[in-house]
Amino acid sequence: MALNYAGIEFELREVLFRDKPDSLLKVSSKGTVPVLVLHDGSVIDESEDVMHWALEHHDPNHWWREEIADQARAILKENDFSFKVDLDHYKYADRHPGNTQEYYRTQGERFLQKLELKLKHQKYLFGNQMTFSDVAVFPFIRQFSMVDIPWFGQAPYPHLRAWLHSQIDSKLFTGVMKKLPFWQKGSPSLIVRLPFS
Repeated sequence: MALNYAGIEFELREVLFRDKPDSLLKVSSKGTVPVLVLHDGSVIDESEDVMHWALEHHDPNHWWREEIADQARAILKENDFSFKVDLDHYKYADRHPGNTQEYYRTQGERFLQKLELKLKHQKYLFGNQMTFSDVAVFPFIRQFSMVDIPWFGQAPYPHLRAWLHSQIDSKLFTGVMKKLPFWQKGSPSLIVRLPFS
């Protein structure tokens, strides 16, 4: 989304995790995505760092604002460390038999409650304009919402749901969420260059 928003043209390779291509592991031994390989061969393999790199090149709507930078970093830190752990336990509760799925959901709800309070009187996390934080956080809330869709649909987070749906329904999100064939060595036709508006 950040690369698209910044108007940066790039080649997208969709990978199958159970059959990771050697080319992915060669540039990033972590074997996770995203991995952004720059023209000079340098590699960025953290989502937030990819976003920062894109916005350093072009940030037409001021997603990154220095006046809220400390607050943004705090919410991103909570998302990336405690909430991601809770999300992982909730999604894969069978891999974490120490507690029930409901327990892990309750742990994750601590973050949802904070976001709900922030969104009660404003459209986005830091006012009525979308910021870096909204784009960085919402994919994880989306994952959380999909673990138990009926539960999330009636949970006491109406403002969070409205915010989430506004992100999911946005042209920016739908424009980059097209299903692509998995890239395989020797199949250059499967390297897709996305069109940008």
